[in-house]
Amino acid sequence: MNEGPQKESEVPARGPIGGERLVIARRSKEISARDIAKELHLDEPKVRALEQNKYELLGAAVFAKGHLRKYAELVGVPADEIIADYYKLNRNAGAPPVVGPVRKIESGVSPALWIVGAVVLIIIASIAWWLTREPAQPVVQTEAGTLAPFVSDASDEPGLDEAPESADGVSESEAPVEMEELPPPETVLASAAAPVSEPEPFDEAVSLLPQVRVELSFTGDCWTEVSDASGRRLFFDLGTAGRVVALSGDEPLRIVLGEYENVDITVDGRDYPIPSSAISGRLVRLTINNQ
Repeated sequence: MNEGPQKESEVPARGPIGGERLVIARRSKEISARDIAKELHLDEPKVRALEQNKYELLGAAVFAKGHLRKYAELVGVPADEIIADYYKLNRNAGAPPVVGPVRKIESGVSPALWIVGAVVLIIIASIAWWLTREPAQPVVQTEAGTLAPFVSDASDEPGLDEAPESADGVSESEAPVEMEELPPPETVLASAAAPVSEPEPFDEAVSLLPQVRVELSFTGDCWTEVSDASGRRLFFDLGTAGRVVALSGDEPLRIVLGEYENVDITVDGRDYPIPSSAISGRLVRLTINNQ
């Protein structure tokens, strides 16, 4: 049986992705785009831009991803899948972080070789210690000795064996020995009880970098990023209504706010009004020093 001419393979059409999935879920739940705009604190055209995957209209990538995650939670779509779609559509944004099981790295080295290597290292370390150690100092033990009697080479000379007599007729060897007079006990006790002066403690000065304390009180959703002078990120999250965040770091602090109207700022306990020069649309960039 002859078959007709085969049709050319057609490329399957791409299914809904990213914001397209969100708009389908929204319509199935009978939620209007205006309601989504109110929940996201966005204009309705920007909600349409999210649904059409036109993320560049929302400014920085962090704001687009934050709004996508919030939108997905509102319509019941897994947020991680929507973020994965975002990275597929924006290759220059980099791949999303993937956390998986720790892979075991197989080694082609036999365990016996590891054991032999460890033994060789122990032997080498022992030899090096033996060669570099300081020789033990010999212990010198002293014993009490007795003096030998003095013997003169000229013992046969007359008069040298006998001790000379004094004028009283008593030899010097038989004369009584006078004892050295010792100080009274009170003097010895007083000198032993004399206080010994102790050295004064050394007071080491501790130097600290200047710090600045900031408190952020959120009245609505606001994507916020705070870092200090060392580049350490102190806060990076979506602030929600009723949330209060207290931060402290090396001055100056750099703060980026997505919806500045939804946050109040205090610096070292004093209200900090946002200057108009720092406002660009709904985005605010601040550099705060210790006042």
